[in-house]
Order: sequence, then structure tokens, then C-alpha cells
Amino acid sequence: MTTPFPFTAVVGQDDLRLALLLNAVSPAVGGVLVRGEKGTAKSTAVRALSALLPEVSVVAGCRFSCDPAAPDPGCPDGPHEAGTGASRPSRMVELPVGASEDRLVGALDIERALAEGVKAFEPGLLADAHRGILYVDEVNLLHDHLVDLLLDAAAMGASYVEREGVSVRHASKFLLVGTMNPEEGELRPQLLDRFGLTVEVAASREPDQRVEVVRRRLAYDDDPAGFAAGWADEEAAVRQRIVAARELLPSVRLGDGALRQIAATCAAFEVDGMRADIVMARTAVALAAWAGRTDVLAEDVRQAALLALPHRRRRNPFDAPGLDEDKLDETLEEFGGPDDDPDPDPGPDGPGGGGGQPDPDDAPQGDGDTAARPEAGENGQPRPSGAGEQSPVRASEPFRAKVLSVPGIGEGAAGRRSRARTEHGRTTGARRPKGALTKLHLAATVQAAAPHQRARGRSGPGLVVRRDDLRQATREGREGNLVLFVVDASGSMAARQRMSAVKGAVLSLLLDAYQRRDRVGLVTFRGSAAEVALPPTSSVDAAAARLETLPTGGRTPLAAGLLRAHEVLRVERLRDPARRALVVLVTDGRATGGPEPVALAGRAARLFAADGVASVVVDCESGPVRLGLAGQLAGELGGTAVTLDELRADSIAGLVKDVQRRAA
Repeated sequence: MTTPFPFTAVVGQDDLRLALLLNAVSPAVGGVLVRGEKGTAKSTAVRALSALLPEVSVVAGCRFSCDPAAPDPGCPDGPHEAGTGASRPSRMVELPVGASEDRLVGALDIERALAEGVKAFEPGLLADAHRGILYVDEVNLLHDHLVDLLLDAAAMGASYVEREGVSVRHASKFLLVGTMNPEEGELRPQLLDRFGLTVEVAASREPDQRVEVVRRRLAYDDDPAGFAAGWADEEAAVRQRIVAARELLPSVRLGDGALRQIAATCAAFEVDGMRADIVMARTAVALAAWAGRTDVLAEDVRQAALLALPHRRRRNPFDAPGLDEDKLDETLEEFGGPDDDPDPDPGPDGPGGGGGQPDPDDAPQGDGDTAARPEAGENGQPRPSGAGEQSPVRASEPFRAKVLSVPGIGEGAAGRRSRARTEHGRTTGARRPKGALTKLHLAATVQAAAPHQRARGRSGPGLVVRRDDLRQATREGREGNLVLFVVDASGSMAARQRMSAVKGAVLSLLLDAYQRRDRVGLVTFRGSAAEVALPPTSSVDAAAARLETLPTGGRTPLAAGLLRAHEVLRVERLRDPARRALVVLVTDGRATGGPEPVALAGRAARLFAADGVASVVVDCESGPVRLGLAGQLAGELGGTAVTLDELRADSIAGLVKDVQRRAA
């Protein structure tokens, strides 16, 4: 068994350690979401936490970790007699991003069903995680069908399985901890709200602290057991402090003054629902217990707000998480209660302190890549400049965009845009498996094996099944696509009102891509060249940031933009052949610069048609006299042209059918 890195040996990251410890003290806080760039000890800290948790008492032999003091009356392994049990360490169960639905919730034990003819339930990860930690690394990449199951279990504290003739319910209460890199995409709002606390982490910019990180990591890699032994006393001290805080927790008093501050803070930041108030209250109580106090103070409320509210105040996916601390302080001062202690006991020292304002030197630095440098282009090179360049303009108000989908049926990653054959979705039939069997179609398998039972000498209740009888279920769902935006930023698009509308339209499509779990990329062209402003990524936040800082001006190298986009798609097909692309070209159709620019653009467009790439041209031409160049370009691409107004959800009901008809 691998020796985990000691929790107390993690350098810095005080907010992260405090959030994890508060959940160890009071699991009712609701878990932690850790957001930050790669290489910031997110996973290391989470995995180290399990070693600090006190042991749990379980009913001996129960696969669902029932508490012997209060066994679950509906436990599938029950009924249990109260008072008989044994202790074991707290578990930390890791949910892989690519896990199957059966692995998460459990399923019919196929082996026993076919061999013995009995129904038997095989528990999944939700059963293993009961009364422990369920950890999801890269939680923002978790497939939607798994997110739905997690939401149900987190809301009800139980897992319900109704499938393949099996009906099982078992308790599943766990501490949900997730880590994510915002550059790789955001989290669904429903799951985001289920995390009690959120923490932004970033690598320290202090040389001395970075040196200490490297020193400790190298020492651990050389001798994990010896390194852990050197931190054993610190680990034991924190473990004892967690136990003491848990014992003190029921005695902590949450006064009316603190409650008023909590309610006023949630109202001031306009968070949705009442979950934020409840989580703040539980966090403030846990902070007081961790500090060794029996009264909740204003500093506890402030720290609770900094941990519980940032991810709940986001109004749309492009709002950066965080709180205005000046506004927070004003609210706390205005609604300070009469039971606030002006000179609180700071409590014992330890990881995370005793609540209150975090050290500004350890504050997260934010997502350095999301806020793009305005003048940075591909590979960090300056953006090409052109004559008459204008400064960036703000996007107009986004709107709900109509769905643009890729024709046909794909086999890409699960998402919500285009039809696809997927591992999850509605069952449409059965087939012989190609390679390893991943989803058994039980009825089809039994039907294939039934005619051969006499010839195979069946004598008992079980069914004699051979490999040739196995049938793979075929399912149809939705896939996520690569939506590549190719945006004309030339002088012909430079009118401020016009470019504002263009940016608003692209931003609306980016919002739609976020909701449909797409990857997005951004190619722009102006002056004398085209550039990849954003390589394909799952982070629509990054795409929106690049769009916001996009300047305009110069000539219109349309052919260069199309050729650069074609090259991006070629590389992405090598990386992920199953993910289909949708090109959204935003232009007025004009082409200038160089010899025969219109003819060159036409030839470049026909490359997309030859490859069968689905495309939509957003026609930005305006004015009483229109040349119809965008429509001609759409014909060369083998796609469809729509105006900016037609992008609105109520205006292009026939667009997808038109795209499909052209592709047929």
C-alpha cells in the first residue's frame, strides 16, 4: 500500500487545508470543490485528508457500512442486530471520470444471474463511499449521466437502483470532494451548488515557499515511509484536534446576531435559494469548534462567507468566482449583532487558524490563463497588427441561441448537442460485441442462448451461456462536438455597433456550447494573417476572454482564416477522431488582400466540403445594399448561412433541417 503524503506537510494552501478540515469536523458542511491550475497539490491534499479522519464503526460483514448503533432498517444486507460491530479506517473512494453507471450505483451480478439463476446485487462506489469521502478528480469532466446520479444520491442520502429486474435502495451519505482545472471547462450549476465550500488555489509566487515545496516533495519521493514518519507527531496532533472539535461541535452556540449577519450577507450577494445560508451557518459553527470556542463570532461568519459563497454568486458561466470583500465587510458591520465578541479568543494555532480573514499573502492568485493577455496571440506571439486597428469593443447582451447540430449519428464523447451512439442513453437494439463487452443486453443474450440449452446439456436452473451468445446493447444519446469559431476581425467588421453585435452573437453561442459540453476553439483573421486565438479547449471562459479582448482593423484575409481553421481541425482529428466538428464562420463574406482573394477563399472553403465538415456561416452584412457574399461562401462550404437575427432561438427553427438536407 502506498504511503500517502502527510496532510500537515503540504506547504501553504491554507484555505484549501482549512476547508477540508472543516468538513472533517462537520461533514454536514457539504464537501469541498477545489478549483485551480495544475500542479497545486489539489489531489495531494485531498488524498492526505483520509488518514486524519477518525475510524468508523460498522456492522461486521455489511457491504453498505451500516452503523451498528443505528443500522439502516432497509439495508440490502440486513436486518442487523444493534450493537454488534467493528471499527475500520475511514474510506476515501475515488470516482474515475470515465466510470460506468453500473460501477457507480451497482448493478445485477450478471455472473450469478446466468450461472445460478438468482438475482443478486453487486454494490457500486456509492455504497463503498457511505460514511466516508467520495473524491472526484477533474469533476468538471464527469459525464452528465454520472452527475445526475451523484445529484440524486447527495440530495436524498441514499442510492436507488431500478434496473434489469433489480430494485435496491441503500444509504449513501458521503463527503463529496472534487478537484478541477477551470481551463478544462466549467461544472454544471446543479452539481456546483451541491458543494458546500469552494476554494481557489494557485502556486505560490514566493521563491522561499516554492523551494520548500520542492524540498519536501523530493524527500517524500526518496523515502515515503520515512518522510511520513517525520510528520507523525504533527499528523497525530491534527487528528486529535479534529476529534476534540467534533466533541465540541454540539455545544457551539449560533447566536441571533451571527444568524442576521449570515442572512444579510447571502441577501447582499443575491445568491439563489437558501442552501447558502444553511451552509454558511454550518461552516461558521465548524470554524468556532475548530478554534476551540463555543460561540460563533463575526470573524467566523466572514470566513464562512469567503468559503461558501463565491461559487454561488455566479450569474452565468463567464462570471469569475469571488466576493467583493469590501462589500462583505460593510454588510457584516451593518448587521453586526449585540452578541458579537469585540475581543475574541483566537483559539489554538494549527492548519487554517481559527477562522477570520485569511492571510492575504496566501490568497489564491486566480486562473492566470483564463484572463488572457489582450495582445497575446498563438504561442505567446503578439497579435498581427493592421492599418486602422481599433480598440476592442464590449459584446452586446447575449441571448438564447438555437441549437446548431452536426448531421448524422456520431460516436464522440458524451454531451448534449448532436445525435450519437453512446454507452449511455436509450437502448435502441443489440449487436455482437466488437472487442470487450461493455454493456450487456440481457434479454438479447438470453434469447441467443436459449435455443442451445438442450444441446449444451443443461440440467440445473442456471443458463448455459457461451461467449458467442453475449450481446452488446446499442444506445443512442447525445455527443459533445468541437465548435470552432472562425471570426472576421477585419476593418469591414470594425464598426463599433456591428462588432458589438457580432461579439454578442458569438458569446451566446459560447454559452450554448458550455451547456452542451462542447469543446470550443477560436480562429480570427484580419490584416495580413490569421491566428489561433484559442486552441480547442473545454473552457468556454477562456474563449469568452479572448473574444472580449479581440481588436479589429485591417484587410480581410478570408482564405488565410479558412486555411488556419482547416489545419486546426486536421490536428484535432488526429487527437480525437471520434469527436465531430462544427465550424461557425462569422463574416460578411468579403475577402481582400493579395491576388484573387475571393477565388482563394472559395478554394479554401471547398476543402471543408470535401472533408464533410458541418458548417454554418453567420452573415454579418448589414445596410440597404447587400452583396450576398456570405451565402455564396456557405454554398462553397456545403453549409448554411444565417443572419445575426436568425441566430436567436425563436428565429431559426428550420436551420438544422436545412443543414441536414444539404449534407444528405
